[in-house]
Amino acid sequence: MSPPQKAIVLRVEKTSIHDGAGLRTVVFLKGCPLSCRWCSTPEGQADTVELGLSKHKCDECRICVDVCSEACFSTDIDGSCSLDRRECTYCLACVETCPRSAIQVYGREMTDRQVIELISRDEIFYFHSDGGVTISGGECLAQAEFVQSVLKECRTRGIDTALETSLLAPWQALALVVPHLTSLYVDIKHSDSRTHRELTGVGNERIWENLIRLDRLDQELPVVIRIPLIPGLNDSDANLRQTLERISPLKKVQSIELLPYHRLGVATYADLGREYALKDLHPPSPDYLREREDFLRAQNTAIPVTIAG
Repeated sequence: MSPPQKAIVLRVEKTSIHDGAGLRTVVFLKGCPLSCRWCSTPEGQADTVELGLSKHKCDECRICVDVCSEACFSTDIDGSCSLDRRECTYCLACVETCPRSAIQVYGREMTDRQVIELISRDEIFYFHSDGGVTISGGECLAQAEFVQSVLKECRTRGIDTALETSLLAPWQALALVVPHLTSLYVDIKHSDSRTHRELTGVGNERIWENLIRLDRLDQELPVVIRIPLIPGLNDSDANLRQTLERISPLKKVQSIELLPYHRLGVATYADLGREYALKDLHPPSPDYLREREDFLRAQNTAIPVTIAG
């Protein structure tokens, strides 16, 4: 038996209905090469275990100050606690002793066998709903060998497999996992590389190169394109039209999903001691979402367009 593969897993969600067909177990891995200004899971960006401190939950009991051997916690003038993560050894004594659950741990090291065991518990639900497992992130291709091992075993057990990715990864990483996939979800942030860099910190050349190369494979692999619709940043007529023009020739693309901007992850930025870049941006209205959906459909595309969620 080969030695187990290890990865930093953010969380495992059961009975999801938004990340593939049927009921699914979604495995979220930590670590992402992009820094999207609107990212709703900032706790998934770093490839290490992290601590979060929810100050609104803190009752100023100072237990964390007392139990931390590295003096990572201190008391502010107003009596609330602050966390200096630079010296943290992740012993998690603070997490275990906080009476208000104000300290969260984001991520844990898991082996492929542990994850497969969790996935396998719900095989009966996959069978009756035509569901399966979806590996997501962060950017799951950053831990490609782990993903390969999990997907390969799932396929051996007859479990449907999907991957959600930005495709910002070396082709070698894709080559490891694609043979074990039954569907693929690709997030396209912006069609233009310069603007993509401004919005995410990196260009998109590799993303488009990988998408085109995937389309040339002999393997039957349905691809769903997901576009996060961020008001004022990537929702213009020009960008949506150009994105559609680049996608339309790809024969594996089965549909386009528009992902409405939301603010569900804003509080997590504060818990991590970080500023949210789009704090004044509000989610689009249902009418506006339908208008953007209708705009794409009006471009004479044969690709179905829907609003996700």
